[in-house]
Amino acid sequence: MRTLIKNGTIVTAVDQYAGDVLIEDEKISLIGSSIDVAADKTIDASGKYVLPGGIDVHTHLDMPFGGATSADDFETGTVAAAFGGTTSIVDFAIQYKGQTLHHAWETWMKKAEGKAAIDYGFHMIMTDFNDQVELEMDALVRQGVTSFKLFMAYRGIFMLDDGSIFKALLRTGQNGGTICMHAENGDVIDVLVQRALKAGHTAPKYHALTRPARAEAEATHRAIALAEIADVPIVEIVSPSMNTSPR
Repeated sequence: MRTLIKNGTIVTAVDQYAGDVLIEDEKISLIGSSIDVAADKTIDASGKYVLPGGIDVHTHLDMPFGGATSADDFETGTVAAAFGGTTSIVDFAIQYKGQTLHHAWETWMKKAEGKAAIDYGFHMIMTDFNDQVELEMDALVRQGVTSFKLFMAYRGIFMLDDGSIFKALLRTGQNGGTICMHAENGDVIDVLVQRALKAGHTAPKYHALTRPARAEAEATHRAIALAEIADVPIVEIVSPSMNTSPR
């Protein structure tokens, strides 16, 4: 199947110029100023920009949390993404307490199967860490799940202790994966939340006020220190105080 996009303004990371794009079997095979080949479908892009699809590396589709579920599933969310020019997403597969990583991965794969309108992949949220899970990290990296999200907050739900975080960091040094950290001091925040509730402070602004920037700064510093000791890179992927759900 060949699709030829003609006469568009091609935008790349470094350039912008008039040209054509040839797509064969869903892959861009040629970009040029004047492509003259037989095609099954030709699209006239005169007066339009032709740019690569975006990649959203942080989505939560069909995700249960706190008694609710995110509004979009893999069908509605990816259709909306496609209309906005996003052609790939990386969602989060959640390993709940007592589960294996592969069980979590297979569960989220089934959520997306037959529904997603665009390409997708997964980060793995790890909430339970032991020797078996550590070995599973290696297998998942080989299978294409190369990033693992850990939490320093939400005790009893998502939170891992510093020792488990450090072990996971060490493992990525061996298997080539990456740890993505939700860095905020969850225990301190839990105390602030309980104090706010006791005082009747339940207005939306108190979500931010019970999550001070210093609680994130302290945890971020701690996460970076653990990564330095393990001698591996680490990624913080959230500013927690600005969100109403774990991101």
